[in-house]
Amino acid sequence: MRRLPLSLLAGSLLLATGIASAADSTTIPAAAVKTAEQLRDKALRDDTGYKIVESLTTEVGARMAGSPADQRARDWAVAKFKALGFDKVYTEPVTFPLWERRSEHAQIVAPFPQPLTLTALGYSPATPKGGLTAEVVKFGSLAALEAADPATIKGRIVYVDFRMQRHKDGHDYGIGSPIRVQGPVVAQAKGAVGYLLRAAGTDPHSRTPNTGVTGFRDQAKAIPAAALANPDADQLDRVLAYGKPVSVKMELDCGIAGEYTGANVIGEVTGRKYPDQVVAIGGHLDSWDPGTGAIDDAAGVAIAMAAAKLIGDLPQRPDRTIRVIAFANEEMGLWGGRAYADRHAGEVAKFQLGTESDFGAGKIWRMTASVKPQARGAIGQIAKVLAPVGVAYDAKRPGGGGSDLSQMHGKGMAALSLTQDGTSYFDWHHTANDTLDKIDPKELAQNVAVYAAFSYMAAQADGDFGSAPGAFAKDGAED
Repeated sequence: MRRLPLSLLAGSLLLATGIASAADSTTIPAAAVKTAEQLRDKALRDDTGYKIVESLTTEVGARMAGSPADQRARDWAVAKFKALGFDKVYTEPVTFPLWERRSEHAQIVAPFPQPLTLTALGYSPATPKGGLTAEVVKFGSLAALEAADPATIKGRIVYVDFRMQRHKDGHDYGIGSPIRVQGPVVAQAKGAVGYLLRAAGTDPHSRTPNTGVTGFRDQAKAIPAAALANPDADQLDRVLAYGKPVSVKMELDCGIAGEYTGANVIGEVTGRKYPDQVVAIGGHLDSWDPGTGAIDDAAGVAIAMAAAKLIGDLPQRPDRTIRVIAFANEEMGLWGGRAYADRHAGEVAKFQLGTESDFGAGKIWRMTASVKPQARGAIGQIAKVLAPVGVAYDAKRPGGGGSDLSQMHGKGMAALSLTQDGTSYFDWHHTANDTLDKIDPKELAQNVAVYAAFSYMAAQADGDFGSAPGAFAKDGAED
């Protein structure tokens, strides 16, 4: 046999490798791209998403996990999926601790007596009968609290004062949230009897503090914990600045009252060719109790439902199933997302691509992705369809799948992150001001357009996006 020159042999090997690589590449057919563009444009003129979020916030309102409204919300979701024409509607049980809020009050006792506006945090226990009064010790950060001598904390109420600023991507929440979640646990371990923080929110004027969950899991070690409204935190700062001992009285009636079993509610537009392969989208059905949960997260449920309905209204079903999941109890610790991932971990390879909407209803401006290298071209095709509605593709950042679906991503599901404009989101997040008037119908429609277009293209792709057990364990994606 005649030997090839080394240079020609190397070139032949590269060519062969290139052909194999091209054969493995995931692409989206031109016809699917065209249909996705039509879906995108139709969604921009469609008000289905707004009607859904209006329905949920009006007919159910606040949907605290485990409250009487929890069951009403699930009934609403089942009925809405059916009314929208989904092919399959079902529920999967989710069990979690039942935490209840009953009442909350606080006041500065000394040196200048006056009331404070605050809200109890999830998994906080109640204060003793008659309230808890103790001297306040202030820290400027979680790191400062972690470094503190326990002797300066024992028997006191710890107060952590960090003021979040508005940002398009909401990145200050990456500081504020750990102060709320981890701070009380650290304070308790150092001997504190109570915990306060400047609420993890960005409205400087409203006396509607942002609630949220703590990291307490062992109630025997939990201490009363609450968030102060920004103006009240300012007032406490001014009093502390006098240099005199400051005592605060907290009266919280709240705590865990047993266990509750709710459910994830799921609707499907069944795939025509590959019904067992799914594009997963969704939002979480529960909300905190002060507002009506419009931006957090009725909007996410509505975006996913409306996007899938538009796909379902096409003359022909998509090749793969579009699965919309309305998750249970995200707010108190991703209970629905974790239960879903545990139940479906063995099927992760059948998940084509997924992401959840849980950052309000501002315009989506950025897309990132965690997919196999051979699927980057298909992501580029999706990006090209989304660019006309203002979405930029950042190829250097991973995609996390959103809050609840981050749990499936952690099992190996290929995932996107579709980032909304969150400049004002934390003004209203977890507050009494999370109401329908905060949603702009046109911006919500843009979200539906993005979800409809990407979901359809993923469902029609020739090839997969790389979902497999443990596939993206080291990509650094965040919720």
